[in-house]
Amino acid sequence: MRLIFIGPPGAGKGTQSELIYSKYRIIQLSTGDILRLNVKEKTELGKQANEFISFGKLVPDDIIINMIKEELDDPKFKNGFLLDGFPRTIPQAEALDVLLSNLNVKLDKVLLLEVPDTEIVTRLSGRRTCRTCNRTFHIVFNPPPNPADCDRGICDIYQRDDDKEETILKRLQIYHNQTAPLIDFYTNKNLVAKINGTGTLEEVFQQIDSILMQL
Repeated sequence: MRLIFIGPPGAGKGTQSELIYSKYRIIQLSTGDILRLNVKEKTELGKQANEFISFGKLVPDDIIINMIKEELDDPKFKNGFLLDGFPRTIPQAEALDVLLSNLNVKLDKVLLLEVPDTEIVTRLSGRRTCRTCNRTFHIVFNPPPNPADCDRGICDIYQRDDDKEETILKRLQIYHNQTAPLIDFYTNKNLVAKINGTGTLEEVFQQIDSILMQL
């Protein structure tokens, strides 16, 4: 199966991708991970990307597309892929269409994980991270331990800048302005399947599973 995952930051795409892999062995293809790996290993594409990153500029779509193309040549994607983080805009979606057409590959479904902004803010702004062991907690759903009770040393709990409400609202605005238009783009291709992302992990995955079993 060839899938795309769309949803706001904090909707749970990463967690659900792991559950999809566990059952279907479809590997999540994260463009962020691909980009970081290419830069770290100093591949030719990584060097090209780093020229933009070092100046605080966005990496051009054609470089990302070429990275995806190289990844899809790997046999580990023989069962398909689950694209997360790309495309984010209409031009990226159009470029992806061209790439997949050249590879003679057809998208099977676009999974749209829907979660209201208010819940996204609650989920992300409540996250806390421990500097000591790098574990992640949530002040409501999974509170961090008292420093004296931690079994991994002295807890040093803090809130990452990405988890502050002001930053979350900016990320949501970018999502609605740039990525949400993809919903209509793929709806017109009869590819979108909507998933209510506000339930438990199991409830959300049941919805996804029922969709994938029909493919």
